[in-house]
Amino acid sequence: MVSRRVSLYLRLLRVNQWIKNLVVFTAIIFSGKLFDAELTVKSFYAFFIFCLLSSTSYVLNDIIDYQFDRKHPIKRYRPVASGEITIPQATFLAFVLTIVSLVVALIFARSLFFLALVFILLHFLYSLYLKRYPVIDIFTISFSFMVRTLAGEVASGYHIPIWLFLTIFFVSLFMAAIKRQAELGVVGRGARTALVHYNKHFLDFLTYTFATATIIAYATYTYVERPSQATTPLTRFFVDLYPDFEARKWMMVTIPLVVYGISRYAQLLYEKAEGERPEKIITTDPPLVATVFLWGTVIIGLIYLF
Repeated sequence: MVSRRVSLYLRLLRVNQWIKNLVVFTAIIFSGKLFDAELTVKSFYAFFIFCLLSSTSYVLNDIIDYQFDRKHPIKRYRPVASGEITIPQATFLAFVLTIVSLVVALIFARSLFFLALVFILLHFLYSLYLKRYPVIDIFTISFSFMVRTLAGEVASGYHIPIWLFLTIFFVSLFMAAIKRQAELGVVGRGARTALVHYNKHFLDFLTYTFATATIIAYATYTYVERPSQATTPLTRFFVDLYPDFEARKWMMVTIPLVVYGISRYAQLLYEKAEGERPEKIITTDPPLVATVFLWGTVIIGLIYLF
């Protein structure tokens, strides 16, 4: 009985979607500071805070949307929509998570507290109003990723290049557009208010636009920016052997991986209508998992080894 209740609350918190908060680590990874113990701990601190905040936003969304979720073939099994967790219980949990998250953020730094407050207010407004309006709804989702990214900068004290920041912005828009397209295809316009104003052609346009913008922004980042590199014996060896080694555009070799990853993600939407659950796609599709792993391995190698 106890284990079942714990399982219910974990589903309510959507722990499986905490993977989205890994964007917090962008700043230390691309600054060559991933293995700096102090900065890594600080980044994990921010990651933990935004995991709690994300769960808070999911609980709020389930409370506000429970009537719509009951009509959805998948969402109707969520704890609130199914009635397994009552609305008062979910409301109390959201209140506790909000207070704990904000207090922990304030203890860390006022700047992180401000970002945490902006994040939870943004999601609260999204659940109540903003998700009703087409385009604004997906931009709100993208802005929440921007706040997460900024939290990583605040925690580490290192900034990421503007073109990498724009890449995160556009790829989050792309994923949000894909999600709306999946919802429209699976459930129709009754799934959410904003879908009344969407149609397949418009969502196709948004998907193509944001996918193209993501690739252009990332390609520009790899060409224009030189990532901060960690100092290792191997790094010094290559610098001594070939002084201009670091200036060469080795990051550009990762562009095909990004292009394939975006293409594969879109393929899964059109073939299997899986865009509603991006965390499932990213963690269960073998070709996509392999691509993300290879991309991460190459990035780590270029920044920390060469």
